[in-house]
Amino acid sequence: MELFENFTILSLEQATVLPYLTYRLAQDGMNVIRLEHPVYGDPNRMIGENVLSEERMNAYYLCINAGKKDLTLNLAEEEGQKIFHTLIRELKVDIFATNQLPRNYEKLGIDYDTLKSLRSDIIWLGVTGFGPDSNEAAYDPILQARSGLMELTGEGDGDPQVLGIPLPDMGTSEHAYGLVMKALFKRQATGEGSRIDMAMFESTVSWLTVPITLTDSFAKTITRRGNTHEFFCPVSVYQTSNGYVYLAVGNDRQWKTMISQEMFKALDKPEFEKNAGRIGNVRDLNAAINEITRNYTTEELIELFTSITVPISKINTVAEVVSDPLVAKRLLYARDPVSGTRITLAPPPNMTPFLTAAQQQLSFPPRFGENNQQIYGGTLGYTGDELARLKEKGII
Repeated sequence: MELFENFTILSLEQATVLPYLTYRLAQDGMNVIRLEHPVYGDPNRMIGENVLSEERMNAYYLCINAGKKDLTLNLAEEEGQKIFHTLIRELKVDIFATNQLPRNYEKLGIDYDTLKSLRSDIIWLGVTGFGPDSNEAAYDPILQARSGLMELTGEGDGDPQVLGIPLPDMGTSEHAYGLVMKALFKRQATGEGSRIDMAMFESTVSWLTVPITLTDSFAKTITRRGNTHEFFCPVSVYQTSNGYVYLAVGNDRQWKTMISQEMFKALDKPEFEKNAGRIGNVRDLNAAINEITRNYTTEELIELFTSITVPISKINTVAEVVSDPLVAKRLLYARDPVSGTRITLAPPPNMTPFLTAAQQQLSFPPRFGENNQQIYGGTLGYTGDELARLKEKGII
């Protein structure tokens, strides 16, 4: 546990892609310090409902920023850059991360060479939309469109659709998480730091394993197909008398078991015996299955298919997911020391030793510049008058 608590990450971050990464690192116990412009700050602070009735603490921001500290600093000013470089040295920053456009690296004094001259073993991470040689702005839906994700999402005869979660943002965060851990291992083994350039576009396209191989190697056309599966049938959403279920028959043995049940015996036909035949008749077969399932409750179908070991699930709402016993015991929480508000946070991918020791509690998402006094005044030694001067000049 203490291994990760000894690491400090300073992150010039905004939006989702980098804040989600540092949120993951905070769950490991790292000392995560957000860095924001003293006027503009992170735009996501102003997104969503103003649940705390105060500026820059809106609901959307609260979701992925617990467990962090926050500083404001104007890196466009020379004095701001000097303070920043002092932070790198005095805080003994292990990891610096930014999702600024590459053209701003040297201008803001945050480029790898500059920071390496201050701490030779620093791990530097730059997250961009399209790589370090591109200054093209990137938002998650734009990445979904350009990467082909939207082409693969939606009904076959309908419009391309955006995913229900921002996979380019969060997927890039997960890929960056792995690269940061590799860099920490490399530093432990060799004493050397690293420069990591993580492009959201490259990260997003890497998820297209089957579509790219089949398209470019075998001239297949891979496109959206609604709730069905490219290679297995029946795999889809089916209506019940009180909702919907998702049923996934993964092989011919499971199909044979399914049609051995009294309610499905009408589907015991030679053309459906093999998966290829079922795929070839997917529309008609799904319609026939739907005519049967709509006569039974979700609970009845789940009980039946579970008893014959064929995967099935109710289509849960988010509220139902939260109450799932497997989820409920892994949820995280943070309580606001000012208002007393407690927020529920999504469970981590795995329960870290730090979270276990903390009883799954994280510090509340930091307010804008919340730790200026603590770090600038306490750690760097600026007096009250000096901090007032820096604030008046728009440096902090």
